[in-house]
Amino acid sequence: MPEGKIIKAVSGFYYVLSENGVFQCKGRGVFRKKKLTPLVGDYVVFQAEKDNEGYILEVKERKNELIRPPIANVDQAVLIFSAVEPEFSTTLLDRFLVLIEANNIHPLICITKMDITNREQAEIIQRYKNDYSRIGYKVLLISTKTTDGINELLPYLNGKISVFAGQSGVGKSSLLNMINPELNLKTAQISTHLGRGKHTTRHVELMEIGNGFVADTPGFSSLEFTGIEAQQLATFFPEINNIGEGCKFRGCFHLKEPHCAVKAAVENKVIPEYRYKNYKNFLQEIKERKPRY
Repeated sequence: MPEGKIIKAVSGFYYVLSENGVFQCKGRGVFRKKKLTPLVGDYVVFQAEKDNEGYILEVKERKNELIRPPIANVDQAVLIFSAVEPEFSTTLLDRFLVLIEANNIHPLICITKMDITNREQAEIIQRYKNDYSRIGYKVLLISTKTTDGINELLPYLNGKISVFAGQSGVGKSSLLNMINPELNLKTAQISTHLGRGKHTTRHVELMEIGNGFVADTPGFSSLEFTGIEAQQLATFFPEINNIGEGCKFRGCFHLKEPHCAVKAAVENKVIPEYRYKNYKNFLQEIKERKPRY
C-alpha cells in the first residue's frame, strides 16, 4: 500500500502527498470508532483509487501533536510576534513557549515589523532579544518591507515541518509570501478599533518551502495550559528550571518557600522579572483550573 504525508485537511478530505503525487482521501469509518482524527502532518498508509482519490487506512505513530492548530509531527514552531502594531507581548510569547516546550517542539522566535519601530521601541526589542537569547532561545529580528532577517531565517526551515504561529495581525502570511511569493496568501490589515488583525487563514495546510514544509496557521489571542500540571511548569521555563536545582527544598514552587534560588536570581536580575511574573501567573492559572471528568 502507498504511504504519504497529509499536507492539507478541508471539510473531511485529506490531501496526501506521496511519490505519485497528491491524492484526495477520505478516512475510513474505523477512525471514528477509535476516536482518531487524521491530522495535517500525519504519515499515513492509504489505498489509491482512480483520478488521484483514495482512502486513508492507517495513521502512523506521531511524535507530537497540537490541538490548536490541529497538526502532527512538528519539528519546530516559528513564533511570530511583532515589535509594534500589535505591541510585543512577553506574556503571550511565554504562553506560546510553555505550550511548545510541553509538546517537545523546538521554538524559533521571530519579531517582525522592525522597520516601523522608533529608536526607543527598537532598543526595547533588542533588550528582549538579549534576554531570550541568554535563556537559550534563537531570536530573529525581521522586516518584510526591508527583507532584513529573511535570509537568516531560511536555513532554519530546511528539512523540517515548521509551524508558523503567533498573535493575529503580526505578519505571518506576509512573511510566508516574502519567503515564497508563489503562495500568494491572503493578508489583512490591522483593525484600528480592536488593535488586532483579522483572521485570514481558514485551514491548516503544509506548504513546500525549500526542502521543508511550513504550516500557516490561524492566529490566536489565548491558549490554555490543558494537560500541564503545576509541578511541570518550571521545566518549561529553562532558566527557572536550571537555577531551581539550587533551591533548598525539593519540589520548590519558587513562591514563598525559604532559601529559594530562583527568587534570589530574580532579585539579582539574573532571571528577568517579567519572566518570573509570567511563571507565577501561569502557575496560579493552572492551580485554579477546574478539573475535567
